[in-house]
Amino acid sequence: MEIDLMGKDAAKAYTVLAGIVTPRPIALVTTIDENGVVNAAPFSFFNVFGADPPLVGFAPGDRPDGTPKDTARNIRFAGEFVINLVDEEIAEKMNLCAASLPPGMSEVTHAGFTTIASSMVKPPRLAEAPFALECKEWDTLQIGDNRLVIGIVHRVHARDGLIDPKTLYVNGDDYRPVGRMQAPHWYCRSGDRFEMVRPR
Repeated sequence: MEIDLMGKDAAKAYTVLAGIVTPRPIALVTTIDENGVVNAAPFSFFNVFGADPPLVGFAPGDRPDGTPKDTARNIRFAGEFVINLVDEEIAEKMNLCAASLPPGMSEVTHAGFTTIASSMVKPPRLAEAPFALECKEWDTLQIGDNRLVIGIVHRVHARDGLIDPKTLYVNGDDYRPVGRMQAPHWYCRSGDRFEMVRPR
């Protein structure tokens, strides 16, 4: 089977790519608007892209009328954001943040999250998140109808016990991220892991 994403099958590109590039990590991004309202929105078109400098990227979409959603608009305004990683413990609350709320209403309150002041950026982080990455926007690329926000990570906050303080390795037994799977509503747990040592 061959699918022509730049031709006759272009309208199904999201369905195809979001279904086969899995599991994807989830960024629950907190931003702040010009009135101080905190927005929290989940994105699974997200990943880490480098370490020198530490880069992350995610792709916030538009509303049906073509205007930027709050996350993109807030980053354009402030140039800062926090990526809160999502594990099993906060998965349900993350899902509540995907609801379409009236203007001025915060997803943080709607989902029952608690905010904590960040160290380097104005948007707060979520107290319940296993990890929070304080980011400053490096650039936002507009490629066709896609918007790719690229950020530099300045600070990482970790829930107690999730990172070894000596080695900085993550404790995989206690960190249980969830991943985004096929549309429209599928996710996965990451408890079933296996090890393969890289050959020298």
